[in-house]
Amino acid sequence: MLAGTAATKIARLRHAEVCISTCDSVKLQLMSELYRIPFSPRLVALALAAVVLVPAPFDGSARTPDDHGTIISGRAVVIDGDTLEIGGERIRLEGIDAPEADQTCGGGWFGMWKCGRAATEQLRWLTGGRRIDCESAGRDKYGRVLGWCSAGGRDLNAEMVRTGHAWAFVKYSTRYQALEAEARRSKVGVWKGDAEPAWVFRERRWAAAEPAAPKGCAIKGNVTANGHIYHMPWSPWYAKVRIEPAKGERWFCTEAEATKAGFRPAMAP
Repeated sequence: MLAGTAATKIARLRHAEVCISTCDSVKLQLMSELYRIPFSPRLVALALAAVVLVPAPFDGSARTPDDHGTIISGRAVVIDGDTLEIGGERIRLEGIDAPEADQTCGGGWFGMWKCGRAATEQLRWLTGGRRIDCESAGRDKYGRVLGWCSAGGRDLNAEMVRTGHAWAFVKYSTRYQALEAEARRSKVGVWKGDAEPAWVFRERRWAAAEPAAPKGCAIKGNVTANGHIYHMPWSPWYAKVRIEPAKGERWFCTEAEATKAGFRPAMAP
């Protein structure tokens, strides 16, 4: 019975810690129950301070709340099927993952079709000549804004999933899960046939490139007449790029490292 009571208190305590920023001070009394500390208003202040000082556990996504809620507006340049640039700010459409530029999918007229290129073209069509408004959901580990974007009131992220040009990226958000189910039933876009999810495609391409890269750093930094550009293993031009250190070209382990060195990502064709 004692063990059950302790477990109940622990569960209630965890609930109190989760809602500590929004629940009233009565919830904090649960902490004193578990640790047998007399409850008082002063304890409330100390407990709040202690919670603020305890860092949140790292979940591997390396996402930060920076600029959360900020609106970025203007004409957009489409980088690929789920990435835009507005006024020099790179924006990754939140909650979705589109096929990579070099990716093909099953179900086309001849068995396969260029789903990655089609996704890029679809986003270009949705944004073309229009004012785009993106609400920031924070930033990813590469410093890109994670955006909920719209054009004339149309949710761009949702449209990409609805037409089958992107998957709902449920690892980070379930907002578009129902739309993905609708697209799957309608057999549109990537749901016309067999298609490898973009995140699996990237993992496979990275695994194939890693053994041949110095220290497993498989990102190629290329210097061209158009500037310093880095290519991921899933880039359409990756196999054609040869690193020439004498020209200032180099290998990178992460996109953040490449960006810090002054390189920008390759745009989809």
